[in-house]
Amino acid sequence: MGIVVIGSVFVDIKGFPYSHYIPDGRNSGYIQYIHGGVCRNVVEDIANVELRPTFISIVDKSALGEEVLQKLNNHKVNTQYVQKISGGMGTWLAVFDEKGDLAGSISQRPQLLPIYNLLKEKGDDIFVHCDSIILEADIDRDIIKLVFSFAKKYHKKVFAVISNMAIAVEKRDLLKQFDCLVCNEIEAGQFFMDDYSQIPPHELVHIIKDKVISGKMKSIVVTMGSQGSIYADNQGNYGICPAQKVHVKDTTGAGDAFCSGLVIGLTYGKSLEDAVQIGTKLAASVVASLENVCPRFLPEELGIDIQK
Repeated sequence: MGIVVIGSVFVDIKGFPYSHYIPDGRNSGYIQYIHGGVCRNVVEDIANVELRPTFISIVDKSALGEEVLQKLNNHKVNTQYVQKISGGMGTWLAVFDEKGDLAGSISQRPQLLPIYNLLKEKGDDIFVHCDSIILEADIDRDIIKLVFSFAKKYHKKVFAVISNMAIAVEKRDLLKQFDCLVCNEIEAGQFFMDDYSQIPPHELVHIIKDKVISGKMKSIVVTMGSQGSIYADNQGNYGICPAQKVHVKDTTGAGDAFCSGLVIGLTYGKSLEDAVQIGTKLAASVVASLENVCPRFLPEELGIDIQK
């Protein structure tokens, strides 16, 4: 069954200016329509490391929904648990500046409650043989609690990815139960009710380490863009991982690729430090391209030994 990924599918509508971006002006540029969504990106990233993940999600009952499924199938993602429902996908409208950085966005979320009924019916078959679970943390509370119950039953690790921390933080009690929470420094500030936007990594890592221990969390990784990432767990392990220097073309999907690499490492025997380095490598490969997922890697290139 490999790694099971549970979350939404989005269509990303991305606009890029031909020259300097003017926030309150008219900007000439080009627009791309791309299959997106944090978990859709994550499951494709995992498949691009020649692993065989399983995706639990919903797509539109339309030609676009079929196109999303076909692409995932081509990447050898197991899509047998993806439901087809009218209005099943969300939309993310984003505008980028001339440096490739996000200048603004609006998101329309899909309805994911049908996933709950699917898991109630087929959860045992899905989770009994999986290697680990990645769950969109801003999904419905009942779905998170149900996934945790299966994870406890079959002794599986559950990793959180964040699509919208403003929504996810409403379930703060559940977020603390994940084996690892992955977020950026802005989202970490929302989670811990503070502002970390101006704190450098060498200072923030000690703050986060203390927060993890006092909050009785298992582990957390905070990405900080070009400053790299910091990590800490409740065993007292913590550190800083610098970002790889690459020419930035588009930052979309870099965080998703980072999460994919991190979870791959933690699932298949790597320490938190080593897993963060794998995530950093995959994130760099996305930043250096116009794609929102990583290119093809072999597990061995990331130091992963998968027993066939």
